Amino acid sequence: MNLNLTMIVQALFFVVFVWFSKKYVWTPLIGALNERKTQIADGLAAAEKGQAAEVEAQKQAEQVIAEAKSQASQIIANAEKRGGAVVEEAKTTATGEKQRIIDSAQAEVEQDVHSAREALRSQVSSIAVAAASKIVDREIDESAHADLLDDLIKQLES
Repeated sequence: MNLNLTMIVQALFFVVFVWFSKKYVWTPLIGALNERKTQIADGLAAAEKGQAAEVEAQKQAEQVIAEAKSQASQIIANAEKRGGAVVEEAKTTATGEKQRIIDSAQAEVEQDVHSAREALRSQVSSIAVAAASKIVDREIDESAHADLLDDLIKQLES
């Protein structure tokens, strides 16, 4: 065997091996590496977007919490105002009811006083008639009768 022929065959096999490796091994390997590189870059970009979205969501959450606190304080203030209004309304109603009860009681007292006066007048008139009949039975003296009637009128007036 000839050394030159061996070297040429080995060089030929080496060239075929390089061509085969480049075509069937190196190209898919480079493609897989490039694909992995792209995936890693996309993952890093997505992570950065996620962090930015997280910061934005945190800001929005804080804003929503602030709005909720504001609304809660406003609702509490409205409830306190409404409570005060209800208390004032109840006071007004109670005052009106008190005045109505007082007026009713005064009217009832006045009616009772009027009834008592009428009863008293009726009793006084019956006493006067009885006194007059006694006077008539005893004697007929104008001055005595006038004095008795004046005394009776004074008693009725007081």
